Amino acid sequence: MKALLIDDNPTNLFMLSKLVQNAGIADVVSFRDPVAALAEAKVVQFDMVLCDYMMPGLDGLQVVRALRALTDYADVPIVMVTTVDQKQVCYDALEAGATDFLTKPVDMAEVKARVRNLAALRDMQNKLRDKADWLSAEVRKATHEMVLLEEEIILRLARASEYRDSDTGAHVVRVARTCRELAEEMGMTAQFCRDIYLAAPMHDVGKIGVPDCILRKPGPLTAEERAQMETHASVGAAILSGSESRLIRLAAEIAETHHERWNGSGYPRGLSGTTIPVSGRIAAVADVFDALVCARPYKDAWPVPRAVAFLKENSGTLFDPKVVAAFEARLLRIMRILEEQPDDDATAAA
Repeated sequence: MKALLIDDNPTNLFMLSKLVQNAGIADVVSFRDPVAALAEAKVVQFDMVLCDYMMPGLDGLQVVRALRALTDYADVPIVMVTTVDQKQVCYDALEAGATDFLTKPVDMAEVKARVRNLAALRDMQNKLRDKADWLSAEVRKATHEMVLLEEEIILRLARASEYRDSDTGAHVVRVARTCRELAEEMGMTAQFCRDIYLAAPMHDVGKIGVPDCILRKPGPLTAEERAQMETHASVGAAILSGSESRLIRLAAEIAETHHERWNGSGYPRGLSGTTIPVSGRIAAVADVFDALVCARPYKDAWPVPRAVAFLKENSGTLFDPKVVAAFEARLLRIMRILEEQPDDDATAAA
């Protein structure tokens, strides 16, 4: 434990230092200049301060106020040393933030008792702070583990849907990365950009409920088959609904609304315009673009310029114009995603 003593009188300072050491505090630093003492307090954490009132330059009240203004000295015990007839100074010192005061001539037994009591108080403060720091670290650790668990659940659910679908695992990764690019370009918060990146891979999790004969059909779907395929949006929302997790709730929102269209012609609810959640509007553009430029058993891949032209032609009808504008602004980065996350040739041709 470290004590800071401030008194312009060298004799008083020497005697006070000995008394504090006799009270059990071995590490004592003494200053005759209050300005120099304050400068030291800014770089060294003291556990207790004893300060005389009458000093040149700065008096004790000014020193107490200056110490209390320092972040690390909000709770440090500060003792003001005054003469017997300075009652008002004692009151002012307590108002300024002093913890206790001693009167001159000081009584050795009183000094020892007060210093020991204040040292015990400081020791308890330090233990409580250490306990609070430990608890805070444990909370951060538990929160981090919970986030990792959420991410794992999402990725495993996405992987489960991949096994049923003719789309590849690279598709869900590309859609997720593209969603994040679009969200960033649209000025969304860092939290939302991260969340949509993690939630978007589950946009097609509802395909778990669609028969293989429809999912893997090499040719066009019949009207009945198309209707059954379209149930995957509602099924995905049902699988993910009711969660306490913000991330899972966002994934449910994307699963349900990524096939809604700006003009109301989409499914499952026929939402239009801004009644479609922004997450669904972003995922719609990312999903359609990736589906167009990648080969599947039932279609050839479109050239990128043709797919971009399709999005621009349908801006304001099928797609949110702001999302399409963000897509155009990030096109080079999105094309890089295509290069970095290609489909496995065997999977794409299956």
